[in-house]
Amino acid sequence: MVRWDRLQVTGVSRLTSHVSRLIHHSPCPFVYSQMDRKHFIGSLITAGAALSSFKDHAGTAPNIPPPLRRGDTIGITSPAGYITAEELQPAIRQIESWGLKIKIGNTIGKRDFSFGGTDAERAEDLQQMLDDASIKAIMCARGGYGAVRIVDRLNFSKFQAKPKWIIGFSDITVLHSHINSNYNIATVHSKMCNSFPEDWAKAEQVQIDSILSIKDALTGVKMQYSIPANEHNRKGIAEATLTGGNLKTLETLEATKSEIKTAGKFLFVEDTGEYLYSIDRMFWNLKRTGKLSRLKGLIIGGFKIKPDDPGDEFGRTLYDIVWEKVKEYDYPVCFDFPVGHQKNNVALKCGVLHRLSVTADKVELAEI
Repeated sequence: MVRWDRLQVTGVSRLTSHVSRLIHHSPCPFVYSQMDRKHFIGSLITAGAALSSFKDHAGTAPNIPPPLRRGDTIGITSPAGYITAEELQPAIRQIESWGLKIKIGNTIGKRDFSFGGTDAERAEDLQQMLDDASIKAIMCARGGYGAVRIVDRLNFSKFQAKPKWIIGFSDITVLHSHINSNYNIATVHSKMCNSFPEDWAKAEQVQIDSILSIKDALTGVKMQYSIPANEHNRKGIAEATLTGGNLKTLETLEATKSEIKTAGKFLFVEDTGEYLYSIDRMFWNLKRTGKLSRLKGLIIGGFKIKPDDPGDEFGRTLYDIVWEKVKEYDYPVCFDFPVGHQKNNVALKCGVLHRLSVTADKVELAEI
């Protein structure tokens, strides 16, 4: 079997000449015409060009965990903040209604100040779920802070051999970036257990749709989203793999082994509770580290911005901040995508190939 992530194409001319030599010296008892030879080599050129294009925008083929089926088990753990078993019940009820089983991790209900147990307890709990072959996906119970304190304790060897979906956002950006960058395994950026509505019948439709998008992502549905255009968007169409998450968290991962890789990809970012000057600083970090220069597209999600202190106004909008950093590039840019610390926070498959279309009327992001 050919492993796409190991296949190296050093040039179509070298490939075709090599195959041509093989054909000429082959002991196989068949005769081919010059027309057949040209057609065969032409097909190889086409295939080589297609592979080159694929590698340009996707790097190497991502390792996508298998979809969940009825009866499969999702593990729930707290690699970051503290949460009680009672607070999990709305999520458990909804996930079980999808025909899935739940395994509660040992960190649920444990507390070490703001953390869901000590660093050692949180690492051990997540490690057990990474290694447990009966668990087909791992949903992080909540965000907060803490994943960066344990990520270097984790051994991903069994997970790498048998990938499973890791689900979450906010502080869980640490895991998305670490896994995508080091192992090229797809993950699901989405709401977590603490975001499930207590009363499904009273929930807003955008919240319901966001929760149901998790089910779609896990069960193999190709994700497709369409939103109205924003006047500050930059039009364009491109195909690339998707990466991103919480902007502040991505900044803290810079120059570590968990650093995000953006070249040839779509980058999506969101944040909450930050001043405009802080957001500006984070975008300068993206620009100065080259994270914006080789993108295929930029997706700006929800930003809950902290008001400027009176007399210390920053004087620039989010649009100003972004455009100052990307005006020299020509890839599509869109604002107000439904991802972030908000009710309309849809599931996105990090590390999976998508098509982004930004037109005068709408923005469409579709998994390919």
